[in-house]
Amino acid sequence: MNIVLMGYRGTGKSTIGKFLVRNLRRKLFCIDDLIVENVGMSIPDMVQAWGWSRFREIEHKIVEQVATDQEEAIIDCGGGVVLDDRNVFNLKQNGRVVLLIAEFQTIVKRIRRDPNRPALIDGLTFEEEQRKVIEERREKYLAAADLVCDTTSVRPKETVKEILEYFKQRNWV
Repeated sequence: MNIVLMGYRGTGKSTIGKFLVRNLRRKLFCIDDLIVENVGMSIPDMVQAWGWSRFREIEHKIVEQVATDQEEAIIDCGGGVVLDDRNVFNLKQNGRVVLLIAEFQTIVKRIRRDPNRPALIDGLTFEEEQRKVIEERREKYLAAADLVCDTTSVRPKETVKEILEYFKQRNWV
């Protein structure tokens, strides 16, 4: 059973994924890193060259491959993977989704200065964009989630402990 980490930018997916790998000795698949490796250019460069729709198609192909080929892995999904229902379907075939959330101001603080996070919507301030996108994705995130963990004021080790307990109670790890 794969552990699939979903959530908006800055909720801690990459950090929690690394902790889970150490605890479970599983392989980590970071969808965004696999896309960059596969295409040979950064995500901001892809988005600038081809737009978000082309990026989402590439993302879908990578998600489909990882979700189909891997068992007993940790899969760290980009924040927008939930926008394509095919991705959620594929990931849940052999995995359970852990949705990481955080308070809005915490997310903004965590991602404000990251150059690898291109704008999702033009014409809005940084905070307006984040608020709008989070709200647009909220229902999709919740519908996909098997477990929701709030990372706002919890140390990563505590979130990992919560995830491991949840999976162990169900004999998934």
